[in-house]
Amino acid sequence: MKSGSTLALLLGLGVASGLTSTPLAQTVASVPPPMNRTVTERMNPQVEALLVRLMDEQRDMVIDGQPVFGTTDKFLPGKIAVAMAALILDTPADDPRRARYLEGFRDLSVLTIDDPNTEWGAYYSLLALNRLNQAGLLDDAVDPQTLARLRTQLDWRTFVREDDLTLINLPNNYYGVAYSVAQLRNLLGWEDEGAAEALLGKTLDHYATYSDYGFADETDGQGRFDRYSVLLIGEIAQRFIDVGREPPEQVRRWLRQSAELILLRAGPDGDGFEYGRSIGAYGETAMLEVLTAAAVLEILTPEEMDVAYALSSAITARHMDFWVDPRTGSVNLWDHGRRTDAYRGKHRILGENFSLGRQHSYTNALWNRLGYRDRTPTADLAAWRASRPRATLTWFDRGEYDRALLTILDGQRLIGLPVVNGGPGQHMNNPYFPIPYSPGLVAGSPDATFPQLITRVELADGSILQPLAFHRDIRMTETDETVQLDYRQDAMDRMGENAPVADTRISAETRYRFTPGRVERSDVYAAASEPGPVALQMEFASYQPVSALEQDGTFWTITYGPGPLTEFEVTGFDRCEAVPVEPVHASPTGAFQSVIRCRSEGRTLSEPAQLGWALSYATDAE
Repeated sequence: MKSGSTLALLLGLGVASGLTSTPLAQTVASVPPPMNRTVTERMNPQVEALLVRLMDEQRDMVIDGQPVFGTTDKFLPGKIAVAMAALILDTPADDPRRARYLEGFRDLSVLTIDDPNTEWGAYYSLLALNRLNQAGLLDDAVDPQTLARLRTQLDWRTFVREDDLTLINLPNNYYGVAYSVAQLRNLLGWEDEGAAEALLGKTLDHYATYSDYGFADETDGQGRFDRYSVLLIGEIAQRFIDVGREPPEQVRRWLRQSAELILLRAGPDGDGFEYGRSIGAYGETAMLEVLTAAAVLEILTPEEMDVAYALSSAITARHMDFWVDPRTGSVNLWDHGRRTDAYRGKHRILGENFSLGRQHSYTNALWNRLGYRDRTPTADLAAWRASRPRATLTWFDRGEYDRALLTILDGQRLIGLPVVNGGPGQHMNNPYFPIPYSPGLVAGSPDATFPQLITRVELADGSILQPLAFHRDIRMTETDETVQLDYRQDAMDRMGENAPVADTRISAETRYRFTPGRVERSDVYAAASEPGPVALQMEFASYQPVSALEQDGTFWTITYGPGPLTEFEVTGFDRCEAVPVEPVHASPTGAFQSVIRCRSEGRTLSEPAQLGWALSYATDAE
């Protein structure tokens, strides 16, 4: 691919990336099919079947026992609109189905006109209207009275204060949504470009203020860095691609940093982000969206382009193979052992099909325009992973508190250790804990607070403290065999409040050691003054069954049945036992099969307490 040629084709610009590299050859047997074939042959028919049912059944539609309407999905009308618009535009003009789908769009627009439809819903609706308008079909798809009402309803001012452009009770990633809404209103001729430019400025200002290292803090500086922290710049870049504008250099720079973090995670299974909220299927499409934007804007090397396309193809194939249930014809984020955030509860089942389908569809269209249509992936993702650095420390923030993500690659095993602060609403939830997440080995349970691989300290006055939020002095050191990460916390996070509360009665020093096939954690807990007797508790919910549990004083060894995990060793607790698996013990991709709970009662911290654990695993296990 010649430098600048793709930008010239897609954006009408000619900016050279100046990056060169040598492509990797594909040698593995499990090569995913070309991305466009999965989309056109499998995904589009799946979405079309749901839309046809919706046109026929309307408000009576039920999917897998879940009524589609009458729920709290405030984005649903927009997601219906964008899915219907794609179906119309993908249907040839001489196909009699197009007339039916246009009629369906009109009917569904009237059906949902009084339903809540704000923020993301408004964006999706405007995106659909703009696409239909560009195709000359808007008048056929929406009657004048309904369009007039939509012009009033679909407005960024419903969730942003117009006087000072502050968000109304929403996290900061919604500035990007507001910008997109304003931009689409401008493209439809409903307002001038002033609001879009001002809202873009607010988005970039937030980056500049709270994202020194190019990753978006979802809070005002409290340190919540997760999937969306990496994805947001990809969404912003996509808005520039939509209208053929060259993004500012800082957007390109931040997008490059997000792409690098994702490329570290590229592997043959198409796994997505391993920690934080709203992962699972959305943790995979986040990677898809960022890498596709980076490919269009030519900030990837030729080798990285092929890796990005191979990963995109694998993610899209995985969507149909893993996330779509052929029994229901719908995505499954909730059942058969899977668990997701309440935000994405099953009441959103129809909308989740349409929004996920759109993310795969629009990125596929961009890869097609980049010349990858019908191209079998050539990059060997297993070889790519093997060629990456063993350890990479990605900084999110440094200052009063440190925030970073350690990425470990051990054979084909990826481990992500986020040392962040979940911030309001998330700090107590274990998908944000500073523990080593790894697909199929260690995971958090969405919206769950059980102490997964973290010690919970219960004081005599009833306070519950955990080492979760106030990290300082993060240091990584590396030798031939060992990667070590150290940090300290002068205060523990006191549970019970929506946001983290610093409690200085207990401090903690933590050390992680990574060696081939093994990760160890050791903690030293010290009290500023004698707090009285405390109770200590930790759990480990695993994907595998326990086969044996042995004790030697306060040293415990747990061995496991078939799978990558071989042993879990615990030191410093008086009692460890296998306890029943409950519904809360489930990850986005499936239920856990065993739970080990370790506990000590009546401990004193007159002397520092030393606690630790180690996980041993097979690096290349399936």
